[in-house]
Amino acid sequence: QVQLVESGGGLVQPGGSLRLSCAASGSIRGINTMGWYRQAPGKQRELVATITSGRTTNYADSVKGRFTISRDSAKNTVYLQMNSLKPEDTAIYYCQLNQGLYGIRWGQGTQVTVSS
Repeated sequence: QVQLVESGGGLVQPGGSLRLSCAASGSIRGINTMGWYRQAPGKQRELVATITSGRTTNYADSVKGRFTISRDSAKNTVYLQMNSLKPEDTAIYYCQLNQGLYGIRWGQGTQVTVSS
């Protein structure tokens, strides 16, 4: 059984920074994609950024140049460095592990609030 545990959310002022972490445990395949998604109140869940086991990254246009995704494969951990945060970044952020035919797992979510 795979488990994902997120940490690092919180309240930050506009223009501030936060770093999210997501640690995966259990049966982890060597080839996978880890990523971050977010869901704001009244909106659908949307992709923020993903990173493959080969370090290929993909970002939503709304976060390009402000957010950076990285991973430590030895620790099965993915990070999201969020800079220049805006109020519209306020959402619950979810970690995802996609192992293709072996399934997709989600974390429980961590709240990020950007407000003065």
